[in-house]
Amino acid sequence: MKKYIYAFEEGKKEMKSILGGKGANLAEMSNIGLPVPPGFTITTEACIHYIEIGEKLEESLQENIFKYLKDLEKKNEKNFGDLEDPLLVSVRSGAVISMPGMMDTILNLGLNDKSVEGLAKKTNNPRFAYDSYRRLIQMFGNVVLGIPGYEFDNFLEKTKDQKNYDNDTDLTVADLKQIISDFKELIKERKDIEFPQKPEEQLLMAVKAVFSSWNNSRAISYRNINDIPHDLGTAVNIQTMVFGNIGESSGTGVAFTRNPATGENKVFGEFLLNAQGEDVVAGIRTPKSISELNNLMPDVYDEFMQVTKTLEEHYHDMQDIEFTIQEGDLYLLQTRTGKRTADAAVNIAVDMEEEGLIDKETAITRIDPEDISQLLHPNFKEDELEKADLLAKGLAASPGAATGKVYFTSEEAVAAAEDGEEVILVRKETSPEDIEGMVKAQGILTSRGGMTSHAAVVARGMGKCCVAGAGEIQVDEAEKKFFVNDRVFNEGDYISLNGSTGEVYAGIVATTDANLSDNFKMLMSWSDEYRKLGVYTNADTPHDAEVAIGFGAEGIGLCRTEHMFFDSERIISVREMIVADSKKKREKALAKLFPYQKDDFKGIFKVMQDKSVTIRLLDPPLHEFLPQTDRDIKALAEQLSIPVEELRRVIGELEEMNPMLGHRGCRLGITYPEIYEMQVKAIISAALEVKAEKGYDVKAEIMIPLVGSEKELVILREKAEQVADQLIAESEAKISYRIGTMIEIPRAALLADTIARHADFFSFGTNDLTQMTYGFSRDDAGKFISKYLDQEIFAKDPFAVLDQQGVGKLIKMAVKLGRQEKPELKVGICGEHGGEPASIDFCHRTKLNYVSCSPYRVPIARLAAAQSAIKND
Repeated sequence: MKKYIYAFEEGKKEMKSILGGKGANLAEMSNIGLPVPPGFTITTEACIHYIEIGEKLEESLQENIFKYLKDLEKKNEKNFGDLEDPLLVSVRSGAVISMPGMMDTILNLGLNDKSVEGLAKKTNNPRFAYDSYRRLIQMFGNVVLGIPGYEFDNFLEKTKDQKNYDNDTDLTVADLKQIISDFKELIKERKDIEFPQKPEEQLLMAVKAVFSSWNNSRAISYRNINDIPHDLGTAVNIQTMVFGNIGESSGTGVAFTRNPATGENKVFGEFLLNAQGEDVVAGIRTPKSISELNNLMPDVYDEFMQVTKTLEEHYHDMQDIEFTIQEGDLYLLQTRTGKRTADAAVNIAVDMEEEGLIDKETAITRIDPEDISQLLHPNFKEDELEKADLLAKGLAASPGAATGKVYFTSEEAVAAAEDGEEVILVRKETSPEDIEGMVKAQGILTSRGGMTSHAAVVARGMGKCCVAGAGEIQVDEAEKKFFVNDRVFNEGDYISLNGSTGEVYAGIVATTDANLSDNFKMLMSWSDEYRKLGVYTNADTPHDAEVAIGFGAEGIGLCRTEHMFFDSERIISVREMIVADSKKKREKALAKLFPYQKDDFKGIFKVMQDKSVTIRLLDPPLHEFLPQTDRDIKALAEQLSIPVEELRRVIGELEEMNPMLGHRGCRLGITYPEIYEMQVKAIISAALEVKAEKGYDVKAEIMIPLVGSEKELVILREKAEQVADQLIAESEAKISYRIGTMIEIPRAALLADTIARHADFFSFGTNDLTQMTYGFSRDDAGKFISKYLDQEIFAKDPFAVLDQQGVGKLIKMAVKLGRQEKPELKVGICGEHGGEPASIDFCHRTKLNYVSCSPYRVPIARLAAAQSAIKND
């Protein structure tokens, strides 16, 4: 028969998967000689079996529970259910992965109406005995019988109010007896049962309740939020009770071996005298700092300080400890790896390496790469968030915090920002036309769109706070207002966005600035020692490039030229080019754009110096550059001196049923070769001038997007080479350049060997490759992705975390085929997945050369790439 129960001395910390975190650590502490009250653990496997058979405790398991209870009686020289000196136990959950506050605990189990009298007499402390019984009935009624905790609290508060008491400790024995009577009556009234008087019945009901708590709503929600699997189950720890509520020589507390907020190497904690269980964290009384224990019980304090040191040295990590002091004796009830802020995590990891507790590899793997984003952006002050007015929640599309006045158009956002206002741009969804407003805004809020929507992608690239897909918000752009239920927000009203959580608040919430510490820089330098993947950035401006270089980027993996076209000084020339009805007119408009494009590239090349810069030629459909409203169409017709109806006709002709699958990318280059020729001329001219002026060994890489056919690349490469080679031949400065393609169409992945014959590099555009593989529009998928996640059709949103089974198979195939043709083919990824840790791990294992991500995700990518190398190599 499978072993479902282990005494503490039978376990060890490596048995976490079956004993749960709490049980494994109780076993470990017992075995290294720390003062742990004896007990035993019912395994997570027993919990899973209990759930599978319909939430029943099999007879054999019940028999084993009482067998181990007999052993516990011998160790304590007390009997469970004894009427004069009863053995009392706690029953506590213990999941494999810590879920603080999410599951359930029952203390003082084993008391009843008769044994409470014996305990009072034995201890000569009636108040302690009846307080313990009161707590048992309250916890049992809540956890086991499902009566809301506030109903019990109401009786307590009513008594305290009537007697004018400040604290629970003021309650007398008579008060406690009355409260016990009230509690029992409440149970009878709510559940039509008596509070069970048989300790054995209490125990079995408590075990079942803890097992069942694995699937209570708050535990499920916590697991969903923290990506914890739902099939792990919880262990049940049955442990001899020790009592912190006997009097002023007793108490209970919680402490961390280091400060969990800052990482300072100093014990951080609180305790309460004459208290039990959750009193410290419940906020019922004001606890004392752990340092005060030195004044009250110096011997206990010294012992506790030694315990914290022992635990850190044993576990090689910061510990979160629960302890009880019973009449001057210290007992440990739990230790676990302490949760900490991102800042503290970095500081603790680096400090422990320098102290010799851990090595560099361990320090690197201790940090969750996603937590790094907290350090790179402004964040709201915690105390401000506690009183903030939460309006809605969308997708946490780009981290950071922002407060400002609401504006609904790019033009108004720009004007307000230039007047010195802090601006939040609010749109149903953004488009490339909104780029100037997005640049000027502190943050961006959209009611539609997903994690790879235009707003999300561009905001991440800029390091702007963004909340996307906030469906509770109804945006009326024409009336310049938005609605949340019955509340209305007009242009100029203040709101605040938390791009790290997706939360939207009314009014102003104070922020704190990002601060990169020396320890952070040290951790990044260690990461660079281990990682094999290059880390590039997606950057479209010199400013973005500078930010990325500051964060450690080694090159630009994606420079999107279309964003350069929306500048107010050049959009008119772009539109003139689009509406031109002849090649000659197009070339005339393109000639006006050429100096702008060249200067753009010169600025980027100067920042990047000798680092490679991959520039994607024009990709989006042309209609995105044209106005849509009557007012804007009329204004453009007047600017271009063409009839309004003629302009409407052109716009109508360019409109496509599905522009993402239409006339865009290399199809534009095939149809209007003069567009790509101008861009290549601008790239090479800029590179030659920077080489001549600065002497940098400029590494220009020209990327042709959306190729699905070998012949497309053959034609466009030949034209690009003609332009580039002629310019280089005419110049005194000499540069080399490369021409490659973006693999973003499944057909390109399938034919990667033939395409590789004409490509110097591949860059996987996983945003488009994902939507084309799935047949989803990434901008519309947000409407149903959540349902797929809820029903576990998807484990993760494939636009946020690379689909390794499907899209990943295409990538692997393309890498293999491409390198069969060209063994040294440079291969990277430039979609949004390039900054996501699990996707980076895939890229490492697939032997890509680099990942490219938005500037503010460069440190995340560096750390994730190092962790992947440590884990896999």
